Amino acid sequence: MSTVNPTEPTPPKLEHLATLHVQVGPPQEVGDTPQGRRRVIPILGGTVTGPKLNGTILPGGADFQSIRSATYTDIHARYVIETTDGHRVYVENTGIRTGSAEDIAKLARGEKVDPSRIYFRSYPRFETAAPELSWLHEQIFIGTGARFPDHVELCFYRVC
Repeated sequence: MSTVNPTEPTPPKLEHLATLHVQVGPPQEVGDTPQGRRRVIPILGGTVTGPKLNGTILPGGADFQSIRSATYTDIHARYVIETTDGHRVYVENTGIRTGSAEDIAKLARGEKVDPSRIYFRSYPRFETAAPELSWLHEQIFIGTGARFPDHVELCFYRVC
């Protein structure tokens, strides 16, 4: 009688890339569309600090949201980071934000909600012309987020 000893797969590890503090403006409401209630959140600027990436978030980006229900929002932000070395990195950050209808309504009104009560996850993708940052094109990243009345805090991690 032979016994099979299956080995458990080892889950990937995460390595902290950077924390982003993104300043945002008032939402621009488009209204109810076939894809949900559409709104655009202007990105006014911000900071990027971390062990692998540092710089500022340039003004001019936006988060294009589709509010699918009272508890679920699709997010798709596009913006540019300028590193402390002067390189520019284009970011597309796509994800979801979910929570109770009450907590999501508070966020929509600009009220503070404990971030642990909201599931906010994303997958950022990067593009840059800087050869020394080309590794950003060749890796998978994930993010966690927290929405505050005047800013968003994102933590990006490389999947190892």
